[in-house]
Amino acid sequence: MAVISMKALLESGVHFGHRTHKWHPAMKPYIFTERNSIHIIDLQKTVKAIEVAYEKVRDTVAEGDTVLFVGTKRQAQETIQNEATRCGMPYVTTRWLGGMLTNWRTMRQRINELERMERMRDKGEFEHLTKKEAMTIVHEIERLDSLLGGIRQMSKLPKLMFVVDVFREQTAIHEANLLDIPVIALVDTNCDPRNVDFVIPSNDDAIRAIKLLVGKIADAAAEGRALRKDIEEEMPEISDAQLGEEEQELSDEELLGEATLAKISARGRIEEDEDELAEDEDKEVEDVEEEIDLEEDASEKTGDDKDKDFENEEEN
Repeated sequence: MAVISMKALLESGVHFGHRTHKWHPAMKPYIFTERNSIHIIDLQKTVKAIEVAYEKVRDTVAEGDTVLFVGTKRQAQETIQNEATRCGMPYVTTRWLGGMLTNWRTMRQRINELERMERMRDKGEFEHLTKKEAMTIVHEIERLDSLLGGIRQMSKLPKLMFVVDVFREQTAIHEANLLDIPVIALVDTNCDPRNVDFVIPSNDDAIRAIKLLVGKIADAAAEGRALRKDIEEEMPEISDAQLGEEEQELSDEELLGEATLAKISARGRIEEDEDELAEDEDKEVEDVEEEIDLEEDASEKTGDDKDKDFENEEEN
């Protein structure tokens, strides 16, 4: 069963392209015909492209990765924000900041700064500042939240990007291409599809068309999240007791090869021989020390006898 029907695409006006004099030659394979100086998009290719993109988004999210929704044009801002929030994915709707992906570390620092200022506001620390300083921080919070609010929960770079209007989001697509992030995009007849990995030929100006297609991509992301939860629930949990039993059941002979066991046994014999030699050396040292002590005692005794003989001679 198709992800979306041809009838739904026709009713939403997905097939209407731009005027013929504004077309991009690279979009020729996706154009069916022209009518009243307006190009008509081949919806059969649109249906197939949506199916491929749907599977790609679903599998990416099921693996635990994220999909970044991008749409800063007026017709797409509200739809992108609502659908991305519904499926729990990051989004950009206000303005694409240069380096949002290629300089992600700096962007993450700005998000941390936004969260720090919000904590100051919530704790009431603005009361200790002057009115001008407090208002400056409030305006900065509003500015950063409008620019980075959609990606503040994104802890790492996304694995996939979904874009509405390739012509307007050239910078975002360029950064994704530099980082080898696949791009799915709604491409109209006046856009260049060569930098897009998954082209969905579509009208990117009609609000109804944008809502329909963005909603399908969001459904794919929501399905991927559901699959990820199911996989996590099905994974068996191994207790510590089971781990201990498994460790006890495995002996050295089962874990180690014959060559390794032979080396270990040879090393053990060498260590035993060394211990025996060390004990023999200790015994020899003790015997020598005893002999030295005996000789010292004998010399002391002879010295005492000589002293006594000398004293007797003096008395005589």
